Amino acid sequence: MATNQGGSWEIQVECYAGYRAEETPRRFRLGANPVEIMEILDRWHGPDHRYFKVRGGDACVYILRHDEIKDRWEMVMMDNVNNATTLGS
Repeated sequence: MATNQGGSWEIQVECYAGYRAEETPRRFRLGANPVEIMEILDRWHGPDHRYFKVRGGDACVYILRHDEIKDRWEMVMMDNVNNATTLGS
């Protein structure tokens, strides 16, 4: 279930932990809709979150944010190619 958290959406994410034990998102659930991650476009660390820019199987581009301390994932941006949407705007 996706829930709105003041400009972002809390989401459920399934990850793959490789040999370094660093979690990489593979799919997430947006409401009742599962979104398969087809490609990791970019990744970076912020002061208190890890970010992933991904392309979903629905051709949309998402920015996912992982709070490692709380172990909580959020979607902070979605671009559906034809109509860019930034959550919370």
